[in-house]
Amino acid sequence: MEWMENPWRGRGLSLPDVPAPSIDAAAPEALLARCPKHRETPLLPVPELARRSGIGELRIKDERGRMGLGSFKALGAAYVIAHAAQAGPLAGRTYVTASAGNHGLSVAAGARVFGARAVIYLARSVPESFADRLRAEGAEVVRAGDDYEASMEAAAQAAHQHGWTLLSDSSWPGYIELPHRLMEGYLAMAAEIARQATAPPDVVLLQAGVGGMAGAVAAYLRHVWGDVPRILVVEPAAAPALWGSIKAGAPVAAQGPQSAMGRLDCKVPSLIALKGLARDADAFALISEREAEAALAPLAAQGLASTPSGAAGVAAALAGVPGVGKDAQVLCILSEAAS
Repeated sequence: MEWMENPWRGRGLSLPDVPAPSIDAAAPEALLARCPKHRETPLLPVPELARRSGIGELRIKDERGRMGLGSFKALGAAYVIAHAAQAGPLAGRTYVTASAGNHGLSVAAGARVFGARAVIYLARSVPESFADRLRAEGAEVVRAGDDYEASMEAAAQAAHQHGWTLLSDSSWPGYIELPHRLMEGYLAMAAEIARQATAPPDVVLLQAGVGGMAGAVAAYLRHVWGDVPRILVVEPAAAPALWGSIKAGAPVAAQGPQSAMGRLDCKVPSLIALKGLARDADAFALISEREAEAALAPLAAQGLASTPSGAAGVAAALAGVPGVGKDAQVLCILSEAAS
């Protein structure tokens, strides 16, 4: 595992016209309260993994059962669509996106519930079993490109050509409003963490792809807990998008091979997430494919089966976080169920 302290902590990067992540958890929680499938997900102590990690306490926020969709992503795109539905019926509207996993399910489920149409672009590398899950939620699936970036470009072109609403979980110049609201949806999880924890932990490990979840959770936890927890962002070594941008002091595209941490295998950071994490994160870590894989069996043995992507924060804890003592209290997010 590679490690880098964040030189921008507390001051952030200069990204004009890019807002910081929202800290308004009340907005998504008010909408969730009206959803019959909503239940808080548990924050679980896992003493066996704490002993294995050589730390005092390990607590895991288990997002695998979130609203029946299997991941925290249920709080994102579906929240954006629900928010739009407050202004009137969505019949005739089409939401389009690219997905390497659970974001597409959230778009599909939100569109189905509120009467819209969903078109999801998948790279050729995404398993057909996931395409079938999207179709089961009522989405139309289109294959395009060899990787996530190519499928997203195709989705953006389709949105422009047909007048559809592009609903990405990333942000870039000129595309800010919807991903900012999508990240706001993730604050519901952050607010649950703050309520469920008996006290702020010493360390919070947040895995990141484009960085939306990490950016939202870090912003909220800083809001409620201040500087007490040390917030550490974990990425695949094959996709160091945030790491590279923090190191360069500006957004950059990462280079690397395809990662088994497919949901985190994003080579370009979300600008909103980058702005927030440059200010709020204390350090950034890169974990190897082997380190990610090594976390799966110990988690499954505790009844917490997940994927390399979902378990990346736990994998970093098991690999050994520099500067974390044997009495430290550590919090991780198990972000998705096993495939």
